[in-house]
Amino acid sequence: MAKNSSFLLVAVAGIALATLGAWWVQNREAPDAASVQAPSATGGGANAPAARGGATAVPGVEVSRVLKVRLQDDAQAVGTLRSRQSVVLRPEVSGRVARIAFADGANVREGQLLVQLDDTLQRAELSQAQAQLSIAKANLNRNKELVAENFVAQRVVEESEANLQVAQAQVALAEARLKRMRITAPFSGTVGLSGTNLGAYVKDGDALVNLEDTSALTVDFNLPERYQSRLATGQSVQVQLDALPGETFEARVLAVDPLLDANGRSIAVRALMPSSRSGALRPGMFARVLTVFSVDEAALVVPEEAIVPQAGKQFVFRIEEEGEGDAKKMVSRRTEVEIGVRRGAEVQILRGVSATDTVVVAGQQRLQRDGTAVRVVDMTRAATGAAPATPAAPGN
Repeated sequence: MAKNSSFLLVAVAGIALATLGAWWVQNREAPDAASVQAPSATGGGANAPAARGGATAVPGVEVSRVLKVRLQDDAQAVGTLRSRQSVVLRPEVSGRVARIAFADGANVREGQLLVQLDDTLQRAELSQAQAQLSIAKANLNRNKELVAENFVAQRVVEESEANLQVAQAQVALAEARLKRMRITAPFSGTVGLSGTNLGAYVKDGDALVNLEDTSALTVDFNLPERYQSRLATGQSVQVQLDALPGETFEARVLAVDPLLDANGRSIAVRALMPSSRSGALRPGMFARVLTVFSVDEAALVVPEEAIVPQAGKQFVFRIEEEGEGDAKKMVSRRTEVEIGVRRGAEVQILRGVSATDTVVVAGQQRLQRDGTAVRVVDMTRAATGAAPATPAAPGN
């Protein structure tokens, strides 16, 4: 029991010594830490006293000039070339291919026969219907003569007329069935590769061949819904094709879909390609589309880091020069701006700055009030190891 009490006393003494040592080390290093004064969080300016030694805390900031550049407001999208008209020809009824009346890749005219199915049965049905029609006509004529001589009642003539109408309908039905055995071109264009062979049995809906009207090509693409009010028929778009590198085609907006895609929140646009180069273009080509909405030859832009959003508004901190002689200093001014187009790391400023202004791009959190004296940090010289130069006045 005495041995355990000794161990307990030794442990308590060790903890006390360790606590005393930590306190001593902390109090020994405290003066050194206190001698380093961070910039004032309230932005006290050049005249704010430091905690020790009476030094002045001047926050350092990085700046950038407002640039005047050519800025193009546009939207990029990917699309696909489409034919003016395109269809895959399919039979409406089943049958055996009796004739293929086109060559692969040939130009055909509207109404030209492309595929003929075996129509032996349909021709026989038509002949039967025509014969019945002839009988109905003869019966009607005979009954009219008999009515004129009062040998039959008028009701017999009316029945003959009804039978004639039925016979005429049967002929029209047989002709329609016969016509279905012929697959013709619905419009002039170029046929693709045949999907069937002579003597093959095809079912209704089987693909026979595709027909493309390449006299005019369009490009279909989608844009985000925010551009819907800026699109108009006849608007110019620039199209580049991966299959034809280095070439740019100018197309015109042909139509804008009034219905938005609920899944992608985008709007479908169709533009008409130039007909002069339609021979080099093919439906299905991958396209990159650039829609230009406006071009500003003297747009004012600043780095995106210069924009400080506050309470739903956008601000920048401009750097101005105050005082004269030895009292000259650089101070910050918070300015509300109206932003325009964003391009990469740059933002267009529509209102609030001029081309001669310099704005802060790093260190804005230290500038809590207007007139705060600042020290401009030249990061370019610091990176190369050169001595920092005295910052020039804004606008020079």
